[in-house]
Amino acid sequence: MKLTITDVALEKLQYLNHDDKKYIVLFYDTDDCGCGVNGLPTIRFTDTMKETDKTVESEAFDVIVDKQQAVFFAPDMKLDFTANAFRLSSPEGILNPIISDQAVQSGVPL
Repeated sequence: MKLTITDVALEKLQYLNHDDKKYIVLFYDTDDCGCGVNGLPTIRFTDTMKETDKTVESEAFDVIVDKQQAVFFAPDMKLDFTANAFRLSSPEGILNPIISDQAVQSGVPL
């Protein structure tokens, strides 16, 4: 699995990472979605890598994903920042068109 982070997205991530968190987590958020397969791919900062996490190839940032959640993400993805939001996409299409600054920092989808 690979995540390409555009220069614009990287600049915004660095600006938002006030606490110098070590990782970006690819996270499949199922809160308020009804069941475990209905969710929304998102990102957030963390300092902790769990035993169940695996690394994601990325040149710009240390990125991890839970092994069980990896199935919800594409093998090749891009994180961009446009229209005041992060956008996670793959060659197959957009995975999440609007990831807010607050969601990335707090881990809570908005």
